[in-house]
Amino acid sequence: MIEPKVFSVGQINRYIKNLMENDFILSSLLVKGEISNFKAHSGGHFYFSLKDASGAISCVMFRQEACRLPFVPENGMSVILYGHISLYEKTGQYQLYAEMMEPVGVGSLQIAFEQLKKKLEEEGLFDQDFKREIPSHIETIGVITSPTGAAVRDIIQIAKRRDPRVKIAIFPALVQGEKAAEDIVRALKLVNEWGKAEVIILGRGGGSMEDLWAFNEEKVARAIFASNIPVISAVGHETDFTIADFVSDLRAPTPSAAAELATQPLMLKHERIEQLESRLWRNMKAILDDSQRKLLYIKERPILKRPLERIHNTQLLLEKFVVDMGKVMDQRLLRNSERLGIAEARLQASSPLALMKRGYIMATKENGSVVVSAKQVELEEVINLRFQDGTLNAKVLEKVVITCGEEEVDV
Repeated sequence: MIEPKVFSVGQINRYIKNLMENDFILSSLLVKGEISNFKAHSGGHFYFSLKDASGAISCVMFRQEACRLPFVPENGMSVILYGHISLYEKTGQYQLYAEMMEPVGVGSLQIAFEQLKKKLEEEGLFDQDFKREIPSHIETIGVITSPTGAAVRDIIQIAKRRDPRVKIAIFPALVQGEKAAEDIVRALKLVNEWGKAEVIILGRGGGSMEDLWAFNEEKVARAIFASNIPVISAVGHETDFTIADFVSDLRAPTPSAAAELATQPLMLKHERIEQLESRLWRNMKAILDDSQRKLLYIKERPILKRPLERIHNTQLLLEKFVVDMGKVMDQRLLRNSERLGIAEARLQASSPLALMKRGYIMATKENGSVVVSAKQVELEEVINLRFQDGTLNAKVLEKVVITCGEEEVDV
């Protein structure tokens, strides 16, 4: 009897994996569906499910493929995936290993454009508060574009025609291709480090969305926002819009229009100078006329015509003030002296000493209390008698108390 062969789980999974990877259909296929359960791993890998009305399949897109996507996948997005089916041996689960992804209906670049636009707008990079004014009298323009394209020739021709004295510094940069975004960022930093340009024109001629894509890169947008010099974007034709247009300080519909926005015709500058000169002369004449009127007014004042007379009159007035002040002081002293005499006479009249001069005395006990009644004193008690010129100690030998007109004698 032949014993059946026993396989391990790993062997089965490996066998099924080989079958899938060698299958003609499963090894290379396109699958359409809707993204769900999307998760971007910190390592750069994408994990998600692709579903339709009849089912779902687990999917993974590794970092080397994910980093080439111009957009970020989102839940609910309809896409077509290119890849292969294989088995993850550790779990025994089969999944679709995506190598490319393309949105259904809307192009991947358009989705990437809308996603970045929304992100930067929420961060405030498009806010008008951060827009800088373009100087009105520009002497030096920094131009970042391809040195061989039609855009640079248009900018130079129009700028020089409008103002032959304007200086134009060309900073060559790639404006199309994989390395264009890095080259534009490098050129923006170089213009700022140079520091002599008063405005930067950044642009190129028209083209498809793919051709203009360097101006939709996040690194370019942030470099424009970080520029210390105002930036005019001039990318493509009037109907073309890029992220650079939204973040720049001013958008020009074409490179030619950017040159016009950055310059003024020399004739207008001359007219402006003449207007300023005329206004300056008018203001100077008004100031001189006003100063002359003030000088004549000051010269006509009496104090300047006869200064000694004014000083003499002022001196006489001060002397009169001194005399009048002396009289007022004497009158007040006399009134106060009279009031003081009256007060002194009243005080003397109410003083006990004044009564004593007329023969009255003040009696006090040994404890100092004033004797106002005979009833307060006892026989043989010693009391003090104060006169106007001295005091006496006396012993009471007899006491007479008068009550209701009758005398009560106490001996």
